[in-house]
Amino acid sequence: MTVTEWRRAGGQLGSVARLTVGWRDPSPPALLRTHTDRYGPLPSPARASALTEAVTAAGLTGRGGAGFPTGVKMQAVAVQRRTAVVVANGMDSEPASEKDEALLARAPHLVVDGAVLAAIAVGADEVHLAVPGARSWLIGSLQRVLAARAAAGVDPVAVQLHGLPGGYVTSSETAIVQWLNGGPAKPTAVPPRPFQRGVGRRPTLISNVETFAHVALIARFGPAWFRQAGLPQAPGSMLITLSGAVASPGVHEIEAGTTIGAALAMGGAERGSRSVLIGGYFGSWADLIDAAPLPLAAGSLRQVGAAPGAGVLCALPADACGITETARVLGWLAGQSAQQCGPCLFGLPAIAGDFGQLALGRADAALFERLHRRLGTVAGRGACSHPDGAVRLARSALSVFAADARAHAAGRPCLHARSPELRPPVLPVPSPPAYGSQ
Repeated sequence: MTVTEWRRAGGQLGSVARLTVGWRDPSPPALLRTHTDRYGPLPSPARASALTEAVTAAGLTGRGGAGFPTGVKMQAVAVQRRTAVVVANGMDSEPASEKDEALLARAPHLVVDGAVLAAIAVGADEVHLAVPGARSWLIGSLQRVLAARAAAGVDPVAVQLHGLPGGYVTSSETAIVQWLNGGPAKPTAVPPRPFQRGVGRRPTLISNVETFAHVALIARFGPAWFRQAGLPQAPGSMLITLSGAVASPGVHEIEAGTTIGAALAMGGAERGSRSVLIGGYFGSWADLIDAAPLPLAAGSLRQVGAAPGAGVLCALPADACGITETARVLGWLAGQSAQQCGPCLFGLPAIAGDFGQLALGRADAALFERLHRRLGTVAGRGACSHPDGAVRLARSALSVFAADARAHAAGRPCLHARSPELRPPVLPVPSPPAYGSQ
């Protein structure tokens, strides 16, 4: 039975092993021989444009959050006049996501394969791999990976590893480009966009490390194979991070378009959870009853105001408080801005302060009116998307947890807001240092 026939017969999408082949094997992931045994040697495209065409036909979209068509990105860089640059973004600054770190730790050669092959396709003469500088163990592992590839003479394009400063906004494309150009790791205004003028003022293809790993598989097995998983409008597989009220938290590989309910069930979702955070801290809360039957795909999630984002699904435990959790995250996001413009400098701290007072049950009579006004003022006015993401999270919390918000505002905060020591926080919030430090 073909995949199409199986689906017509009522089959559901589910887990799959493509990127995650052999992740439980004891062999060290840095061994090039192990990688070659799993996936075969680095393929040699018949012509430079063949890979771009294959990626376009496969329907691969970025796995870092934006979900932009990868083939379109590659083509936009390839047609520029100057020699291009490729950047693999492994910053993974989303605290609720573990997928990029897991991929670089368990299948690093697949990421480098994809970046090098993409460089050949777009006419680039250098590849940069950007990861958090604070993760020294990961940098050491990747140094061994690149050394093994250099010794074997695998890569026709030079690959350079970089450890960038920490901070939520340092994972943005323009922040990475500015840092590689010798500036601070802060987002910059666009245009020009990186594909027009990026690293060294040259056209730059920058994509998430998971995206490049999929490029490596498409180069080996073709677009038809890639589309055997997922939905026609959301093909392939994707890595997700499950957390919260699940028995098996961590990174899972699923077919793109698997329903949120099915994905949570793979992690052993606990009964009683009524809401789920979709996409991460730039994502949205949703009522689990509404969200469970929806495919984890951009088009389907729009009806609940959400998007797959960084592949984060956090089921809120029944005894946790969504208002309190959101207040903690908003406070952290306010301290993670690049401090470059008014919406981040003044708007986010004010919004976080309002939410903090609401969580504690200390709201004044004008809080809701003031909070909604501030959310409307900040949205769409920042130099980057940081304030927009925080606003999206706040608005979704006020909607999904509306009854709880009213109770908190009336001076009846939940037990956990009054006594936070009763249960540990659900959403991870890293300790300071804040933006820009290692």
